[in-house]
Amino acid sequence: MRYPELLVPASSLEVLKVAVIFGADAVYIGGEAFGLRAKAKNFSMEEMKEGIAFAHEHEVRVYVTANILAHNYDLEGVRTYLEELKEIKPDALIIADPGVFTIAKEVCPEIELHISTQANNTNYETYLFWHRLGAKRVVSARELSLEEIRQIRDKIPEDLEIETFVHGAMCISYSGRCLLSNYFTGRDANQGACTHPCRWKYAVVEEQRPGEYLPVYENDRGTYIFNSKDLCMIEHIPDILASGIDSLKIEGRMKTALYVATVARTYRKAIDDYQKDPKLYEENMAWYQEQISNCTYRQFTTGFFYGKPDETTQIYDSNTYVREYTYLGIIGERDERGCYQISQRNKFSVGETIEVMKPTGDNILVTVKAIYDEDGNAQESAPHPKQILYVDLGMELEPFDILRRQEPAS
Repeated sequence: MRYPELLVPASSLEVLKVAVIFGADAVYIGGEAFGLRAKAKNFSMEEMKEGIAFAHEHEVRVYVTANILAHNYDLEGVRTYLEELKEIKPDALIIADPGVFTIAKEVCPEIELHISTQANNTNYETYLFWHRLGAKRVVSARELSLEEIRQIRDKIPEDLEIETFVHGAMCISYSGRCLLSNYFTGRDANQGACTHPCRWKYAVVEEQRPGEYLPVYENDRGTYIFNSKDLCMIEHIPDILASGIDSLKIEGRMKTALYVATVARTYRKAIDDYQKDPKLYEENMAWYQEQISNCTYRQFTTGFFYGKPDETTQIYDSNTYVREYTYLGIIGERDERGCYQISQRNKFSVGETIEVMKPTGDNILVTVKAIYDEDGNAQESAPHPKQILYVDLGMELEPFDILRRQEPAS
């Protein structure tokens, strides 16, 4: 049984730091070009440099995505981009395209190359192919079962690593290679510009009856026929660890710091608890289940891990997330008054009870005693997103503690 890496996404420098503090062994990020999340905030070169330095100070690795399926006109820019990455020294590049892989080997042979799930890695011969070319790691296709992953592990060299998604949103298209967005909007998912048409609402129209919409499923409001539940393997850590996977990957390079902190902290504790004592893992299962549902999600499924999914893995009546908590901000520096700086994300008020979420696993209820703006003026509430504020919560806090508010049950 291998002791796997916990690999966590980051959409920004702030989220990278949260991921590191809340338990990631490695973080994957995207630059401003050649990744598959063009709508994410992504990182400038300066932000990458700062993020890599911060992660390395905490003995955490950083991987940079360059996993578009490149066209001819991309290749010159890819080379320039990789030359820039060579200077800031990420720990690995995540690549899908053989052309991009070839350029990366030429430009920065000292950086590990990981093969993206976008390359459709479904069998051990594919893994061996990439290993012969110099890949250090291959990310398994989403449509593999745990048994298939175990078989791959048995057929590949020990030094070739397997990375597998264990949590997050599922794409309707196997391994994320989807043409729906391109067809409907002209924005190519394989170039990083997906508009997520799998979350849209669909109905059937009979050719001779234009305007007469027929539900695809038994629902008089139409259906979200492509809308998958989210993957969650927190209840199956023993099976994951026994499968030979080297890196457990969390999906979510467009997610908030609250989401990343919640998922990273929960999987960190589950993995560590099981390694200490399988009984401890079983005893804490209710805690994992409760905590993992504290972030936004679309109900949960085990995906393809235990066989092909059936109709119960789809959500037909809604494309909205379940959200039990609202993200309020991240604790920063303390001033001379004993107040803590935050960049506020959602409204909260003096006298309100909110929650401090700590990397240790503790969640502490506190009352907001005072809010001040940057000029020291007292405010009754924090209504403006991204406003820099100073808050008194009546207790000592640590940098990167997360503030959140539990929402009433609907």
